[in-house]
Amino acid sequence: MYLGLDVGTSGVKALLVDADGRTVGSADATYDVTNPAPGWSEQDPADWTGGVAQALAQLRSAHGSAFAAIKGLSLSGHMHGAVLVDAEGAVLRPCILWNDTRSHAEAAEMDAAKAARDLSGNIVFPGFTAPKLAWVARHEPEVFAKVARVMLPKDYVVWWLTGRYATEMSDAAGTAWLDVGKRDWSDTLLSLGGMTRAQMPDLLEGTDVVGPVQSARADLGLPQDAQVVAGGADNAVAACGVGALGEGDGFVSLGTSGVVLAGRDRYAPMAANAVHTFCHAVPGRWYQMGVVLAATDSMNWLARITGQSAGALSDALGTKVQAPGGAKFYPYLSGERTPHNDAQVRGGLTGIDIASTPQDLTRAVMTGVSFALRDSLEALRGTGAQLDSALAIGGGTRSPYWTQLLATVLNLPLERPDEGAFGAALGAARIAICGVTGAAPAQVMSKPPITDVIQPDAAHVAAYDDAYAAFAAAYPTLKAMP
Repeated sequence: MYLGLDVGTSGVKALLVDADGRTVGSADATYDVTNPAPGWSEQDPADWTGGVAQALAQLRSAHGSAFAAIKGLSLSGHMHGAVLVDAEGAVLRPCILWNDTRSHAEAAEMDAAKAARDLSGNIVFPGFTAPKLAWVARHEPEVFAKVARVMLPKDYVVWWLTGRYATEMSDAAGTAWLDVGKRDWSDTLLSLGGMTRAQMPDLLEGTDVVGPVQSARADLGLPQDAQVVAGGADNAVAACGVGALGEGDGFVSLGTSGVVLAGRDRYAPMAANAVHTFCHAVPGRWYQMGVVLAATDSMNWLARITGQSAGALSDALGTKVQAPGGAKFYPYLSGERTPHNDAQVRGGLTGIDIASTPQDLTRAVMTGVSFALRDSLEALRGTGAQLDSALAIGGGTRSPYWTQLLATVLNLPLERPDEGAFGAALGAARIAICGVTGAAPAQVMSKPPITDVIQPDAAHVAAYDDAYAAFAAAYPTLKAMP
């Protein structure tokens, strides 16, 4: 048996699978995020370990014999967090999370150094780990002086399980301290924020074994010979869960944020377009993605202001895509990543009139988010990435209308996997299988069963191409608004 742990921002999911990757059981636990100031987002690392312990207790209770047969486990985790510990491993302050923007000034200062993009392959975003440490150095110098090690969120759980400070390439690539092409810490990048290699965890590939579960974690009931495998960052591990490893493989995710991801066999960064270029969670591979900060979050916003649920708004549209309407929505409710790298721009809703209905607004919101994802797809294509089709995942793809609309806007067939047949927890379990058995990732990380394939609506592709061009041209106007 093998165990995948997905350490997310809102909770932990544990998935127990057999040697063929078939699900035996699952469990989860939730926890909260704190926001002590505007733009701040923090979490207590003890919440993650407590959530893991709770989820494992559920699995052990429900599947005792299978739990006792676990040979290996691995983890997925939310990226960019900064867990700071002293020489004894004590946490010095709450973890600063991926969606915390307090270090925008420090990020801009780091990004201004030519070496930053040249070596990391990415813009230094405020959400990345390196500027967070620079912020701590500037605003909490007494804490910074005690920092012996920095860990990513899942790697704190790995340390708790094994006693070893270790990370892997996909998570390390989101720190702005890694030479992403060489897959090694960069002394030059570290020095930009006053850090050293001695403060970095051991650097592994995602399928490398970190070590056995330490005796101090005997209370979890895991077998003494269970091996912990390094794992990966959430999107990289989700890609392992859906078999998106190399050229031509990818997915579109309609979650709280939106992602267009493409697997790559080579390193081909394009930081200027705010494309993220990261190491994959498997050796010798990379992946690239464009990120839309408010995808289903835009629908949640509309639901709040109309007093209807997002599901009800979607259901009212039916399934047949209509031509672009007069109402236009620009989904920059929290700024935007790809392709603009603009934390200050805000969204807009135009072209409404006295006759506009909730259905008109719903179509406008779904179309605006789809256009933003088209921005990401075009940016990825600019790096040489090629997607002729893509898996469609995330809660938004449960909407027949939105999935059909998205396929039409992207002019790309979208394959919807079986519900529950994918995800970061499954990807982590697959990484555990590879790490313990030595199996090749390409053999284990196959595509999930496909429920259906949504083809673009050929009758509307040209009209949406024209509407997308107008959407893309509107950004400078929004940018100029106070």
